[in-house]
Amino acid sequence: MDRLQSMSVFAKAVELGSFSAAGEALRMSSQLVGKHVQTLEQHLGVRLINRTTRRHHLTEAGFAFYERVKIILAEVEAAESMTAIRDGIPRGCLRINAPMSFGIHALSKRLPEYMAAYPEVSIDLSLSNRYIDLIDEGIDVAFRVGELSDSGLIARTLAPYRLCLCAAPSYLESHPPISHPNDLVTHECLGFSYTELRTRWTFTALEGEVTVPVSGRLMVDSGEALLMVARAGMGLLLQPSELVKEDLVAGRLIEVLSEYPIATRPFHLLYVPDRRMTPKLRSFVDFAVAAFGIHT
Repeated sequence: MDRLQSMSVFAKAVELGSFSAAGEALRMSSQLVGKHVQTLEQHLGVRLINRTTRRHHLTEAGFAFYERVKIILAEVEAAESMTAIRDGIPRGCLRINAPMSFGIHALSKRLPEYMAAYPEVSIDLSLSNRYIDLIDEGIDVAFRVGELSDSGLIARTLAPYRLCLCAAPSYLESHPPISHPNDLVTHECLGFSYTELRTRWTFTALEGEVTVPVSGRLMVDSGEALLMVARAGMGLLLQPSELVKEDLVAGRLIEVLSEYPIATRPFHLLYVPDRRMTPKLRSFVDFAVAAFGIHT
C-alpha cells in the first residue's frame, strides 16, 4: 500500500474516532481502513491504535506518530498547492465546517453550484454545533453563528442569522395564550445546547430589546431533533428560519409572537490569516459571500 495514503487514512481514523467513520468519509470499507493502519503498524513495528469492540484508543506511540503525520500531510498539501497558486486554478481538498442546521438546509443546497464551477476542488464538509478550532482540526474555512471572540481569525461578515419562534397547534391549544415575550417565562421552551439560546431569548419590542429567561425540561444539541419534538407538541421552538419554513407552510407549526421580531444573530465566515490564500480558498470565500452575504 502507498505509505502516504496509509498515513492519510490513519489520520482520518484518529480524527473521526473509528474505522467505520473514516471509511465512510473516505468512501472505502472499514476493513480497508483497518488494513491501512495494520500496514503502518507492521512497517513501524509498533501498535498505533488499541482496538476493542466498542472503542479505539491511540497508544503512546500512536499519538506521537499522529502528531508527526499531521505535519507531513500538511506539508504535502502545501507543496501541492504551490502549483495551484502559480496557475491560479482552484484545486485540491477544501475542508469546511458549518453549524448543523445551516449546513443541512442552506449550505448543502448551494455546494453543487460551487463544485460545478470548480471541478478540480473536492469538499470535506463537517457539520457540528460545537466550537471548532480551525488550526487544531485542520479546517480551511468555517461558518460561525454568534458573537466572535478575539480569535485572531479573519472574519467575513455574512447576512444576519434569522430565527423563528413557533410551536405545534396542539401545544398552543393546550397552553395559556402568548401575547408578549414575558409570557414565555411560564411556558415549556425547548433548549438548544452550546449557545445562549439555552437560557434566554431576545426580542425587539416597542420598549426596545426584551431578553426573557426561558426554561424547559429538554435540552438538545441538534435543531433537527428539537424540530421533531416541537412537531409532537412538546414546547416552543426557536430555531433558524430555513429549518422551520416547510413546517410553517404545511401548518405543522405556527409562528408565535410575529409582532415581536427575534433579534438576529451575527453570522461570519472565518479562516486563518497566516494560511496561504490558495485559489481554492479564495474561490470559496468569494462564493460564500455572494451566496450568504448581505444583499442590498
